[in-house]
Amino acid sequence: MWRVKSLDAILATAEKKSLHRSLGAFQLTMLGIGAIIGTGIFVLTAEAAQKAGPGMMLSFIIAGFVCAVAALCYAEMSAMVPVSGSAYTYSYAVMGEMLAWMVGWALILEYAVAAGAVSVGWSGYVIGLLENALSINIPDLLVRGPFDGGMINLPAMGIALLVTALLVVGTRESAAVNAFLVCIKVAALVLFIVLAVPVINMENFEPFAPLGFAGISAAAASIFFAYVGFDAVSTAAEETKNPQRNMPIGLIGSLGICTIFYILVAAGVIGTVGAQPVMDASGAGLRPGSPEMTAACAAIGDAKVVCSKEALAWTLREIGWPQIGNLIGLAAGLALPSVILMMMFGQTRIFFVMSRDGLLPPILSTVHPKFKTPHIITMITGVFVALFAAFFPVGILADISNSGTLFAFAMVAIAVLVLRRTDPDRKRPFRTPAIMLVAPLAAAGCVYLFFSLPTDTQIMFAVWATIGLVVYFLYGYRKSHVAHGEPGEVHELDADAPPGPVPPMPGT
Repeated sequence: MWRVKSLDAILATAEKKSLHRSLGAFQLTMLGIGAIIGTGIFVLTAEAAQKAGPGMMLSFIIAGFVCAVAALCYAEMSAMVPVSGSAYTYSYAVMGEMLAWMVGWALILEYAVAAGAVSVGWSGYVIGLLENALSINIPDLLVRGPFDGGMINLPAMGIALLVTALLVVGTRESAAVNAFLVCIKVAALVLFIVLAVPVINMENFEPFAPLGFAGISAAAASIFFAYVGFDAVSTAAEETKNPQRNMPIGLIGSLGICTIFYILVAAGVIGTVGAQPVMDASGAGLRPGSPEMTAACAAIGDAKVVCSKEALAWTLREIGWPQIGNLIGLAAGLALPSVILMMMFGQTRIFFVMSRDGLLPPILSTVHPKFKTPHIITMITGVFVALFAAFFPVGILADISNSGTLFAFAMVAIAVLVLRRTDPDRKRPFRTPAIMLVAPLAAAGCVYLFFSLPTDTQIMFAVWATIGLVVYFLYGYRKSHVAHGEPGEVHELDADAPPGPVPPMPGT
């Protein structure tokens, strides 16, 4: 279980089945911004406000800092090992097969569950747009899951199934379409900042931390979801020109730009409409997405931003810009399906790489004879994403997704540190600065945020990890290609892999 797939074997495999290298630093940065900006900032702003109040400003900074040190570790690994597979591949090379499997298993939470969360976020904005712009009243029973005061979220389920169908038939965005959708999202945030920041009332920042630092930590753990798209840039390493130079620029540049956006947007929400949480009778904050929170919001008529399913659009309507608020809803409705598409695409890519290594059944890599896509795993993934979206609120899905992501990020930070000792002479075009400080900070930051997640989320991750270990020992441990002495082979299914797109990266 501790056997490794050497870096030389991984690179040899990539060379035999390589993708066309066409992405430069600018394209990667744009893809990174497109990956990061999504449901996280459009929707989870309200979730963060409920957990931390105005203190969510600090939450964004904490989450951004953890991502920054993790990004530096990712930059070294992705420049040194420019192949697909992201954290899974890096872990396989350094810490052994079992931990690599666990990372790949955790990435299922990052991609598939996150795709469900984005679907729910899309639903909130589209329903808000229909109700406010067209005065169409849609029953909550049909647009909210059972945890959130409804029965089933049909729009979220529908968009997930539609995206699945598009992926099966091979519809992929071009780089030009992705850039256009990135521009829509960025323009929407710029417009919000321009209209909201000038009318900030500083009194709305008091009390700054109504639920203490524990609330700020809990919000940071949740809105970490708003940043995690940056790691998906590393999955484009095989399609990047001069990855040794361009990967670090794309990772760190996109993260820095998005952090500035997030802080300004958070300040605009807090300063204009306030961001105080809804409390219970004992003075404790209610959990976002819970039946108690839904009942409390119904009692006050959804008169707080923490009750909104479309926080940014709601805020603009409240400060006298109803039509611009509808435009924000339209922008989210147009742009977020592309995020769902590339989330699910990223999930199938991770499965494909794991199947290539023999850790998952080869049928998961079966390519459709007509569409040339891995249709079986795409359909399986799509069904689960649709079920997640139909029955769970965005906050719970985001927290579950974060648990898997934080585990994967911590493993990468440890892998960078270990590899510095075990293979010090390997060429490192980008070296993480102050590695003995940065890598432990990244790992410790991920652990800190993990334990700031709700307890039931931590338990769900433990259960998921246990299921993963059972699957590994029943199948992957025996079937692994490395176990059979085939570390560098390109297998038959690998040769039939669908060609890689110029990938608009999965985003949150």
